[in-house]
Amino acid sequence: MTILDRDLASIQEVRTLVKQAKIAQTKLVGLSQTALDDAVEGISKIAYENAEALAKLANQETGFGKWEDKKAKNVLASKTLWQYMKDMKTVGVIHEDHERKVYQIATPMGVIAGLIPSTNPTSTVIYKSLIALKAGNSIVFSPHPSALKCISETVRVLREACYLNGLPEDLINCISMPTMEATDALMKHDDISMILATGGSAMVKAAYSSGTPALGVGPGNVPAYIERSADIEDAVEKIFRSKGFDYGTVCASEQSIVTEKCIEQKVREAVVRNGGYFLRGEELEKVKRVMERPNGGMNPKIVGRSAHYIAEMAGITIPAHVKLLVSDEPGIGPKHPFSKEKLTQLLGFYVVENWHEACETCFALLENGGLGHSLSIHSKDDAIIREFAMKKPVSRFLVNTPSTHGAVGLSTGLAPSFTLGCGTVGGSATGDNVTPLHLINTRWMAYGLEESKTTSASKLPNQDEIEMICKMVLEQLNR
Repeated sequence: MTILDRDLASIQEVRTLVKQAKIAQTKLVGLSQTALDDAVEGISKIAYENAEALAKLANQETGFGKWEDKKAKNVLASKTLWQYMKDMKTVGVIHEDHERKVYQIATPMGVIAGLIPSTNPTSTVIYKSLIALKAGNSIVFSPHPSALKCISETVRVLREACYLNGLPEDLINCISMPTMEATDALMKHDDISMILATGGSAMVKAAYSSGTPALGVGPGNVPAYIERSADIEDAVEKIFRSKGFDYGTVCASEQSIVTEKCIEQKVREAVVRNGGYFLRGEELEKVKRVMERPNGGMNPKIVGRSAHYIAEMAGITIPAHVKLLVSDEPGIGPKHPFSKEKLTQLLGFYVVENWHEACETCFALLENGGLGHSLSIHSKDDAIIREFAMKKPVSRFLVNTPSTHGAVGLSTGLAPSFTLGCGTVGGSATGDNVTPLHLINTRWMAYGLEESKTTSASKLPNQDEIEMICKMVLEQLNR
């Protein structure tokens, strides 16, 4: 009966939070782009100032990753994100085509539901809050229970930042009693306009089947192909830097190295020099036994953990300098655990004859749980790079860069994001790095071209008149 009461209480809390968020969101209607941007910039600065404290809290509560890297993710989600999106037009007329007499008008979606994972809890809350606010929306979070404390603290910081910057605190709300029933009620609430789902496959599927529009991301099983023309030492160093970032908790981290037989020995030597340890015999079998649950799913106890932590769990001894545990996996599929996504310091290793076979191997790895997400290549051969880019079913094709850093926008020009779309091939509604532009509705205002031929330009509305019309329409819609 106690569990039932908690479930009912959590559902009631969701209803209250959504109602508060809906009322708060109406206060954004009518704000100019400048006024909204000034407030969001102020909030992003406060999030940035708290990046380290929130990172340490997340690390302490979940045990995942490294606080230094979690701080870097918080900085990406605040300062870097703001620099990227500060000049985006998200209010009123955002594009004008005077020749065709077409005007694009942005309107907010309303209340967003944000589902937050335990692997990247604080950074994902900051990121989703800022893109929601930049688009004129409010947001209600459903936190992962194992990261409730750090998620709640991040929300508290952001709510206070809203107040200090002249916005209603209820623009950002968070469930305090996370239950499956509460998350389900949030996703299906009539006043939720969009779901931003970041988490496991089951959560994302639930979001898409809720009946509410959703942007979700699938799992990543990123192959890193080292082609024969690559700078091998540079490639391996970048793979290790990427895989070691927050101990592999970002879904865009490399899961397997694929390389060619003609450079195999040099790649192996570089792997060992960078802290790789090739598991063999009984050591490999012991690690495989702790990698997965009996049903074949990833064991959550190894997620975001160091190589030494995993080795201790498995009951093996490894040298002190080791950073990654590597396995020559003989196949790809359910019976080969190193061929799957491993959000930790474990890496598969594959050797092929040439780039054609590498193409097939990478495709098979993607089919084994990473379709639509990301693929990494290290090569100096532009023809092969282009061939891979044209044929691989991924949304991010990352060239000569750490996959983790490249995918989230740390080392590339991609949009800073912690919601990495996987396209329809990966079961997602978008293949983009999600930004505020994914959280606005677009209204198109178009003049008849036949009338415009006989109408002088002076009779067409100017920018100020269009803005006034948009404001009046928005006010009517929100009454």
